[in-house]
Amino acid sequence: MTGTTDTIRVVIPLTIRKRNGRPKILPPDDVDARNGRAQDPHVLRAIARAWSWRRQLETGAVSTIQDIAAAEKVSDRFVGRMIRLAYLSPSVLETLVITRKPPAISINDLMAVAELPWFEQAKRVFE
Repeated sequence: MTGTTDTIRVVIPLTIRKRNGRPKILPPDDVDARNGRAQDPHVLRAIARAWSWRRQLETGAVSTIQDIAAAEKVSDRFVGRMIRLAYLSPSVLETLVITRKPPAISINDLMAVAELPWFEQAKRVFE
């Protein structure tokens, strides 16, 4: 049996600039933050970490979640929960990261929403 792998690539054009010695994620120049509200930096950082960990697993830089947990000095349970954020729908990611609309739910609830089908996620995250 020959199998094909379907890959979905999500590209979010971001700029990372250092501000006061800390990296700051900026949206593209042609996108304004909605209603002047700023996204919670904890949400952006959590999403960035999740994508970094997912990339490490996919590229073979690490073999397991336990490897990531040991390198980050956190529990493997924490990594397992946080990495779910890398599986949010492209539309939710765009709204959170590009337009910077804050979610109506906590990061913990956001992790749970990531397990839902993509078409249900936006309604749960922003309403």
